[in-house]
Amino acid sequence: MELMATKKKQVKRFEIKLNPKRLLIWFLIIFLFLPSLLGFLGEETGVIENIALSEAVKEIKDEKVEKVEIRGDELVLFYPEVDGVPHLKLARKEEGSGFVEILQGAGIDENNVKVEVASQTLSKAFWGMVSLVAPILGFGVLLYFMSKRQMGGSGAGGMFGMGKSGAKLFVKGKQSERFSNVAGVDEAKKELEEVVDFLKNPKKYKAVGARTPKGVLLIGPSGVGKTLLARAVAGEAGVPFLSMAGSEFMEMLVGVGASRVRDLFATAKKMAPAIIFIDEIDAIGRARGVGTMGGHDEREQTLNQILVEMDGFTANDNVIVIAATNRPDVLDSALVRPGRFDRRVSLDLPDIADRKEIIKIHARGKPFIKRLKWSMVAEMTVGFSGADLENMLNEAAILAAREDRKEILMKDIREAATKVKLGPEKKRLQSKREREMTAYHEAGHAVVGHMLPGADPIHTVSIVSRELSLGHTESRPSRDRYQYTMSELKDRMAVMMGGRAAEKIIYNELSGGAASDIDGATKLARKMVVDLGMSKLGPLALGASWESAGAMGRGFMRQVEVSDRMQSKVDDEIKLFIDEAYGRAEEVLKKNRAVMKKLVNKLLKVETIEVDGFLKIMGTKKTTYDKKISIS
Repeated sequence: MELMATKKKQVKRFEIKLNPKRLLIWFLIIFLFLPSLLGFLGEETGVIENIALSEAVKEIKDEKVEKVEIRGDELVLFYPEVDGVPHLKLARKEEGSGFVEILQGAGIDENNVKVEVASQTLSKAFWGMVSLVAPILGFGVLLYFMSKRQMGGSGAGGMFGMGKSGAKLFVKGKQSERFSNVAGVDEAKKELEEVVDFLKNPKKYKAVGARTPKGVLLIGPSGVGKTLLARAVAGEAGVPFLSMAGSEFMEMLVGVGASRVRDLFATAKKMAPAIIFIDEIDAIGRARGVGTMGGHDEREQTLNQILVEMDGFTANDNVIVIAATNRPDVLDSALVRPGRFDRRVSLDLPDIADRKEIIKIHARGKPFIKRLKWSMVAEMTVGFSGADLENMLNEAAILAAREDRKEILMKDIREAATKVKLGPEKKRLQSKREREMTAYHEAGHAVVGHMLPGADPIHTVSIVSRELSLGHTESRPSRDRYQYTMSELKDRMAVMMGGRAAEKIIYNELSGGAASDIDGATKLARKMVVDLGMSKLGPLALGASWESAGAMGRGFMRQVEVSDRMQSKVDDEIKLFIDEAYGRAEEVLKKNRAVMKKLVNKLLKVETIEVDGFLKIMGTKKTTYDKKISIS
């Protein structure tokens, strides 16, 4: 009995499920090919061969043909079956000529030939009409069905799904990133954790009269973790998360972007509470009225629709918009006002403590040697973003694998850091003079940088080519710096001019190797004059600036009107800064020519000198400014 019961449970009911849409599609396909199909079925089954009329008459005369069927101007000749398969041949007679006359002309007795006449006039007319009308009607019905099925929105943008937003939907458990995987942005994490909590526990905030923020704008340079934070929000939130890039709204047809915005917010409202993430929002959120296409181009219509959806006449509760950009200065003021983007979260390059935490996260799963000094790695990566640090550790792992080592060494990390910053090594065939001139150029930078107190400490001097440079001198600040004094900026310019000064002192000649140094020094000098007000001209803003268009947004670039006389003074001040920097660099190198020569000899032997070897050659400690600034 138990066995019988088990068998009964295993029996599955066979059911035929009919899908009306699929049946309609199959019907349309059959209808499109119906004329050809019926035409094929209308023929007699067998092998049909086309022959000439003369040959057909000869076959009839030789009594090889069992029957002739006349179908208008066509003669179908039936032959004896071969292996049960009928054998037919088709011949055509001249229009208007009679078959009996053809037989008589060939001397054939028509009484000896079995002839049948088939009426084809009505059937030909019918199938001709069907073959003409059926494809047109079938394609029309199929096109209508596809447009109804894929209609994504109103207007032209909805045809064939163009108006669909195409946003990627993440539900709970479908995103692996968590806030624990994000380091170095504690303040930003706190803001976003609060946003997630708003959606998870709305009653807690409504009890004290707080409303859900409409939007959060993440701003910061590339690689600091804006998109990573958004993915972490998707992982932490117990609500639907819709992600879309700003460029995905744009289309050639006007109105498609606005339709996609409507569809995106309509989808989010149906799933509310929900989060919408728009990456690179500056692609569609630029200030209106700046372009040349007026107020009716596609980008402005898309922006207008976003403004309406975020804070328009219709309430938009329990849907939060998170957007990311590294160009907040170009966003429209109406987009970034309170009520749309209520919170503005800034992400900066990580400091040394943040870099340690980021390195720990990206070091997971990689076999580094024991007792690796991670504090030293954090110190040598000043100015690196989170993406740079991840790329550095990945490059270090690749270097170890290239040499078939199971562990990643400190030298791999140093090489990877240099590769990320300056590019990979390049082997260039240089003459002895070129190589020596490169060594003096880099030694000039290094000696000036070590002797001037406002310059950053020198960590690496190398004559190994990387990308477009024949060598490099790497300096790193002893701590994270957020501003520099005028004296320190002047020392930095002097370090930039150190390579050119060394070439002039040793060879009484100039080379093209100082092009990038001159460009950097000139830009710094111009910034000091026109932006920072550090010249004799005083605290005047003489450069281009953004014309403000709101409390949190800016409108357009405005060039400050400067007279020709003032511009001439600006140029004079810039030249004074450059001349002073070159003079100071030349003075330092003339006093320390012997130690510069010693450094060059070492570079020609080993090509790269690290900080310990450099300090040993210099023989003195780095001097620094030690001044206390009192505020009265």
